[in-house]
Order: sequence, then structure tokens, then C-alpha cells
Amino acid sequence: MSRFWSPIVEKLTPYVAGEQPKMTNLVKLNTNENPYPPSPKAIAAIQQSSQQHLQLYPDPNSDRLSQAIADYYQVDNDCVFIGNGSDEVLAHTFQALLNHQQPILFPDISYSFYPTYCSLYQIDYQKVALDTDFAIDPDDYKVANGGIIFPNPNAPTGRLLALEAVQKILDSNPDSVVVVDEAYIDFGGDSAVSLVADYDNVVVIQTLSKSRALAGLRVGFAIAQPHLIDALERVKNSFNSYPLDKLAEAAATAAIEDREYFEQSCQKIITDRETLTKELTTLGFDIIPSTANFVFVSHKTMKAEEIAQKLRNESIIVRYFNQPRIDNMLRITIGTTEQCRLLVTQLKKILK
Repeated sequence: MSRFWSPIVEKLTPYVAGEQPKMTNLVKLNTNENPYPPSPKAIAAIQQSSQQHLQLYPDPNSDRLSQAIADYYQVDNDCVFIGNGSDEVLAHTFQALLNHQQPILFPDISYSFYPTYCSLYQIDYQKVALDTDFAIDPDDYKVANGGIIFPNPNAPTGRLLALEAVQKILDSNPDSVVVVDEAYIDFGGDSAVSLVADYDNVVVIQTLSKSRALAGLRVGFAIAQPHLIDALERVKNSFNSYPLDKLAEAAATAAIEDREYFEQSCQKIITDRETLTKELTTLGFDIIPSTANFVFVSHKTMKAEEIAQKLRNESIIVRYFNQPRIDNMLRITIGTTEQCRLLVTQLKKILK
């Protein structure tokens, strides 16, 4: 602790990002990145944009990207907010829409950045326990609150909450903002964007890091009714008026517009997820049903931490969470077909 720190700094427990090891010949299945490259049109857009007026500031509102997202989801342009990755969009959302006197609610097993935001912005919160099947029960959110946020599909479990259940939470909380964090929705779920027109209290947040393979560029967005978007814009423009650079906006716009490549890439991952799930089941793993680009598993006889270490010895990295309720679980990102085969091959040796 430094005597020069602001008082709030010493109370912060920063979020710890997924490991990015510098190992050679690594099978990296620990941070839910897309194993496939982004759309070739996104790469071409970066190359073209890199030659055009980089001495000038980018569009502060990313209007072209905003319009592409609006067109894709069939909403008005003023229902879209753009940020530097969904983490920045989430941060602005906590500040703009969830910072009230009553505590906000989110699942006890969820995105571990949520408590960090609460600490940073001094927001009170309550964790709501998932049920014994690691599912969200909408009835558990029928209590007084200053707002609600949850990932859907949930992370790290991968379990999807049906749109009808999301609606139930919204109907039970008409005076609270409900934030649906959809980082993984494109791998098998129905987006809550379809609810935005009918609910003035829902914010849907997505990222281009996962399904559109642009984690290295940091692009995220929110969709909500204009009065909620205006709150996000006010916070953003009090913090950083230029969240996206020209290259990121160009690539993201091209990725959104290239629907065919996006759908093909997602389908590859869905197919490999289903195949890997079957193979892991035959090896004695219990698997939570996933609609994300990862699976959350435990083995019937071998401890998760031991499996993770033995895989690491073979240059295969998966995510182990040393946390209550999930300290015997592994989160395994769906890699390429070949990476999934290598994983299964090594697991057979380890478990033998």
C-alpha cells in the first residue's frame, strides 16, 4: 500500500484476467477465445482503414458500426451503445444504471468482474445462489433491489436461461434495470434483444470477442431503449469520448455485416461442442448443459485441479476455479476440431 493511494484503491480486489501463457505449441482452452480467425472481410477492413487518416480522431459515436448493429438486430440506431469491449460497456452500465441505494443482485456463480465493479463504484450487492443444477431461478429475484445483472448463457457454467424466464425477471422488477450479459448468446441461445421494444428496463450487452473472433480489438455494445442508452452516453462522454479506434470500428462493422462467415464459424463450434460433450461423458465426466463456446465439467473420480495440472504438463491449458461450490469443476473452451481431439487423447491417458 502506498501513502499516495486514494482511499478506495486499498479496498479494491482487481479482476484477474484469464492466463495468457507464453508457451510454445500450446493448446489454449482456458479463456473462451474463438479458435478460428475473424472474417476475412474484417481483416481487409483493417488493412484498408490503416491507410486512411490515422492522424485524425475516430468517430466518437462509431456511427457506421452502430448502424450495422442496428440493422442486424432490427432496432433503431439510438438504441445502440458502443464501447471498448463489453467490459467497458458493463463498467459504464454499473455506473450509469446500477448505482442506487439498494443492493444489486447477481448469481453467486457468475462473471467475477461484477463484484469488482461494485467495489470500484461502491455499489452494494447481494449474490443470489444458483440452484443445485447451477441454474438461475427467476423467483429468487423477486426481492427489493437496485438492479439485476446476469450472464446468459451464464459463465462459467454455460447454462442458458430461456427467454420466458428472462421475461419473468423483468415482469417482477418493473422499477429496476435488468442487465442481460450475452457474451456467449450466439452459440445456441435466443437473444433478449427481442424484448427491448416491450421493456423499458432491460439492457442487453454483447461482445465481438467470442462469436466474431475479435477479442484482440476490444469491441462491445449494448442495446436498450433510448433513455437507457442516453445514461450510458453521459457516463462514456464523461470518461472517454473515443472508446473505439478507426481500425476496430472498421473490422467490427465488416464482421457484423459478414453474416455467412459468422454463422459458419458458430456452427463449427456448436458441432464440436456437441461432439466433445459426448466424448467427455464416455470418459466419466459430468457436464452441465452448455449453450456457450465452452463446457463446465467435473470428473467422477479424479479431482479437477489434478486434471488441469496434468493437462498443463502436456501443454493443454484449461480453466480451474478454486472457488466455493465449483472447486472441483473445469471450464474447457471449445477449440478447433483438432484441438478437441488432442484434448480427448490426453484425457484418456491421464484418466487411464
